[in-house]
Amino acid sequence: YYILADKIASGLAHAGYCVITGGGPGIMEAANKGASEAGGVSVGLNIDLPHEQDANPYVNFPLNFKNYFVRKVMLMKYSSGFVCMPCGFGSLDELFESLTLIQTERIKPFPIVLVGCDFWTGLVDWIKDKLVGSGNISPEDLSLFRVLDDVDEVIHFLNETIER
Repeated sequence: YYILADKIASGLAHAGYCVITGGGPGIMEAANKGASEAGGVSVGLNIDLPHEQDANPYVNFPLNFKNYFVRKVMLMKYSSGFVCMPCGFGSLDELFESLTLIQTERIKPFPIVLVGCDFWTGLVDWIKDKLVGSGNISPEDLSLFRVLDDVDEVIHFLNETIER
């Protein structure tokens, strides 16, 4: 997934997009690396945590935050699309917040791509079965995101759906 994130971010930078991550290690580092090495803008919204995290060396525009709320506001405000790689609770929180804000028309809709069919299939099946199945969300809400595996598909989808 590190290599995939690097390639996607590089492709997005070549397409003229700024890449914004949480600024930390792992997949966030890969995305910042891909954008930076492609000559693009690589932003890291770093959060001060007790056992993590230092900004990765590929961030060329770091912003530091003390709490998640302000960081999420900045992420939502300046995003024209989300690419969600396999992740942990923090990124899932940001994913579901963005879906909620789009669904409830609190923010202007933007495309959301979940990268890695193997990783996301269980969650998507659960959403279909439990949330749509019990009437907690509408079947149309499944169109708020797309699950893709291929770098070119991700970039093409974003280019087709992001308003510039």
